[in-house]
Amino acid sequence: MQFLYNLSIFLYSALISLAAPFNRKARLLVSGRKNWRQPFLAKPLDPSRPVAWFHAASLGEFEQGRPVIEAFRATYPAYQVVLSFFSPSGYEVRKTYAGADVITYLPADTTANARDWMQQVRPQLAFFIKYEFWFHYLQALQTDNVPTISFSAIFRPNQLFFKPYGGFYRSLLTYFNHILVQNQESVDLLSGIGINRVTLAGDTRFDRVAQVAATKRAIPEAAAFVADLRTLVVGSAWAADMAVLIPMLNAFTQPLRVIIAPHEIHDDEIEGWRAQLASPSVRFSTLNTAPVPSDVRYLFIDNIGMLTSLYQYGTVAYIGGAFGKGLHNCLEAATFGLPLLFGPNHQKFQEALDLVQQGGAFQVRSVKELTTAFTKLYASESDRERAGAVCRNYVLNNVGATGLVMHAIEAAMHPA
Repeated sequence: MQFLYNLSIFLYSALISLAAPFNRKARLLVSGRKNWRQPFLAKPLDPSRPVAWFHAASLGEFEQGRPVIEAFRATYPAYQVVLSFFSPSGYEVRKTYAGADVITYLPADTTANARDWMQQVRPQLAFFIKYEFWFHYLQALQTDNVPTISFSAIFRPNQLFFKPYGGFYRSLLTYFNHILVQNQESVDLLSGIGINRVTLAGDTRFDRVAQVAATKRAIPEAAAFVADLRTLVVGSAWAADMAVLIPMLNAFTQPLRVIIAPHEIHDDEIEGWRAQLASPSVRFSTLNTAPVPSDVRYLFIDNIGMLTSLYQYGTVAYIGGAFGKGLHNCLEAATFGLPLLFGPNHQKFQEALDLVQQGGAFQVRSVKELTTAFTKLYASESDRERAGAVCRNYVLNNVGATGLVMHAIEAAMHPA
């Protein structure tokens, strides 16, 4: 199985290299991995100070881990922090994050790369956020006796760890000194395969989004655009989401402003959506704080990193991704007390299931269902307030995971 694992790493790396000339994300990943040492050369680590290494797959996992990174820095200021990313969508957005001393790509998981990484970083602690399980890196950390913690992890019965043929992947879990998970199902699944150094801690995303709401930044251009009109904020929109939204919006005749933040910024895609909408639109990059013309209904966000604060200007939020591979972060909107709408592919997200069950979020599977759900929320202030309160309270009632992670860190640093 280890041979097949190594082969899959080799084939993936080869495919990314072949795609690089034609795909920007692949090109960034190849270049970032090739030059992963450059950030260490630009800002060398102090060899007299200890190092904590945090690894996140992408931007979402980083935001999930950010409360822990910042709590760690505040509690252990002597430590330097190295932050690595697997994906360009994380690194390219957060490569200037001030909470880490060095930020770089993680090289492909090979024996040689893991050895080189350990020699360069020399971590005294290592953290993997949510999903990352890399065999050679975990093995190298164990060889060097580096305490290793996974937090905000979540496990499901269909994962390889729990299959009869999943022995190799189960072995990866034994390399962690502690695994902090989001729900009881994960505790039970891990216990069933003999992994017992586990704590039910919850999801650090709740801490992060509560922090975002408490420290939200004003966006005067968005405030001027919204004025005093009811506003739908569309977060992380894909083409499949817009295929449902555009017909609904074109048929909706009541006064409304709509802020649309695409999942990825592609000028041709944004312009295509603007052409399909029946009412005028503007791009954020062209705005100032002056009121927009009354017939302009749509604001397209053509930058990355603003969405979390944009929700403060919303009346209702539509969260993208669930007409495709899966729902994006809905807690960022929930923390602002917005009722939520999203597509059907949200079953892997416990917060979405909970919010639907509690009446704060509403699944839609078609233009007709979206129209019905949005029209009801638009027309009824009491329905909006009720659903929004469910969402806000759901976040507030689930904060605290960061504190439990910090307890685990203290135990790992000072074992009894």
